[in-house]
Amino acid sequence: MNRALKTFAIITTIGMLLVLISGAVVTKTESGEGCGASWPLCHGEFVPSDITFELVIELTHRLVTGTVGILVLILSIWTWKKLGHIRETKFLSILAFSFLVLQALIGAAAVLWEQSSAVLALHFGISLISFAAVFLLTLLVFEDRSKAKAQPVIIDRRMQFHMVGIIIYSYIVVYTGALVRHKNASLACPEWPLCSKSGLLPTQSHEWIQMGHRFAAGLIFIWIMYATYLAVRYYREQKTIKNSFIVSAILVSLQVMSGATIVLTKLQFIGVALLHAFFISCLFGVLSYLILLLTRSRHQQRINNTITKTTNI
Repeated sequence: MNRALKTFAIITTIGMLLVLISGAVVTKTESGEGCGASWPLCHGEFVPSDITFELVIELTHRLVTGTVGILVLILSIWTWKKLGHIRETKFLSILAFSFLVLQALIGAAAVLWEQSSAVLALHFGISLISFAAVFLLTLLVFEDRSKAKAQPVIIDRRMQFHMVGIIIYSYIVVYTGALVRHKNASLACPEWPLCSKSGLLPTQSHEWIQMGHRFAAGLIFIWIMYATYLAVRYYREQKTIKNSFIVSAILVSLQVMSGATIVLTKLQFIGVALLHAFFISCLFGVLSYLILLLTRSRHQQRINNTITKTTNI
């Protein structure tokens, strides 16, 4: 594969991570209104005259998103031309760019018209889908097609259920986490894992939002650990599946630990909060790769069934 395309794909993937992280910085520093009710300019000016911390954070996020948007568009067109013969390429190319544009439009709407926290929480999740698509395109660029065809992936129905269920549920967990940030509920419960030392149930809405996210995150942790156990036990020969689940288990563990650290340190270190966003982004990317393998498994099974029916005839 063209070395230039591989390098460009890596740069674009890193760029998408920066979009996600810079968006988290905007939320954590409450800089969403740093440019006033003006978009894409700041306070209606191309070069703002009154520079503030919030303005720099918000404007940086817009510049990063705009720049990476161009990179994603180029990558989508480039992979379409070079890898258009691969079944997943065209769909991922469209998904990557369209969802990045969608998240930019939601961001613009949040600036121009006041949006509820429930709507704003969608912003990160939509960006996450675009990142996952770019990540998968990058994997396709580096994939050894001859090796992939020689070793088709076969996944049983039980594992297919876990794969689909985990990625859908993980997206719900991501949404609850984004809602925690936009509701400023990160420190609503001062203790961990319980809300308070008394261990009583939450009494306020912010506490319920925080504990709801913790419960959701705890369940996804248990689910991924169980699926990893199944993968290690029953998919020893299919190392791609086994290793992907092991990486997922590591990432979800780091995600839980970073979330606990945010609470225990009272959000004194913004770097921990950014790591929290980084780990969930990487986890969603790996889970998306497992879904890619699942679609290939189903495609291979359909081919096998067609061959079997033809042979019987």
